[in-house]
Amino acid sequence: MQQGSERKKRVTITDVARHAGVSTAAVSKVMRNAYGVSAAMREKVRAAMAELDYRPHAAARGMRGRTYTISVLLDNIRNTFFADILDGIRDELRDSEYTVLIGDAGFGTEAQGKTVRAMVDRRMDGLILIAPGTRRSEVLSTAQSTPTVVIGHHDTSELHDSVVDADGAGAGLVVDHLVSLGHRNIALVPSPGTRSSKWARTPEIVLGNGYAEAMGRNRLAEHTRICRAAYSDEGGHKAGTSLLTARDRPTAIMTGADVAALGVWRAAHELGLRVPGDVSLVGYNNTAVADLATVQLTSVDQAGHDMGATAARLLIERVEGHREHAVLTTMTPRLVVRSSTSAPSGG
Repeated sequence: MQQGSERKKRVTITDVARHAGVSTAAVSKVMRNAYGVSAAMREKVRAAMAELDYRPHAAARGMRGRTYTISVLLDNIRNTFFADILDGIRDELRDSEYTVLIGDAGFGTEAQGKTVRAMVDRRMDGLILIAPGTRRSEVLSTAQSTPTVVIGHHDTSELHDSVVDADGAGAGLVVDHLVSLGHRNIALVPSPGTRSSKWARTPEIVLGNGYAEAMGRNRLAEHTRICRAAYSDEGGHKAGTSLLTARDRPTAIMTGADVAALGVWRAAHELGLRVPGDVSLVGYNNTAVADLATVQLTSVDQAGHDMGATAARLLIERVEGHREHAVLTTMTPRLVVRSSTSAPSGG
């Protein structure tokens, strides 16, 4: 007996060919945008696909060539800066055939590596890895066979494209701003990174070097203080509590991400301290949250949308064979001053 809930049969390429009155080879050529297909043939096949509501099977397309899917790896979907990057990727690919799939892998090296391998196994056309904690050797091995763009890490390779921010210069902008306000005891909260991943020039390393250089340039090397924490609200809260309960607490704190800055702000509030009256606070990324009326967080803008759009453009150039050599694109940071920074109290 036939069930009313019986699953509808999937439309195949053969069905499209029969409906359009052409061969399956002709349908395949239209789907691949092959050279030599007439406008009339393309119109006839696409009309049949629309009438039958035909969607190409991704796995089958992958066996023949491209799947028209790219994957984006990130470690924390709650980091609002990643939303800016994803918006840039989406806008760049809006008028293309490519679909974006997101892998939220967490901070662990093994978990990220597993997610990258799953992306490759599912025959993604290309990968965009946002500040990956995956082992560098695994990323290089993957990039030999799958077009890859790495966002954030300053370690370059001829095997993959790179999109970075000038993080050292960004740290210098913050330190110089705080010093101009009269601060001397300035702390930095960067990510702890993942040592096992073997990346030598991650954003937090370059940021830390830029911070140390700027403190030294302003003759404040003895006040250098780094408290590492995950780029999350909880990570920022933990670092903020530690710094703000110290005997010689800093008068200003810079974090490597806005989401961590908000955690520091929460810690200050719980300790009865005012921002910026008792401690000035600076974030990094200049996400939409930083500009909220109730927040107004001073932050470094590293053009997240542009980073995402650039990464998508570079990846498709590789996927479609328009370029073989690696490209490094560096964004210029810009300090956006808001009301979370002021002169230190009493000074």
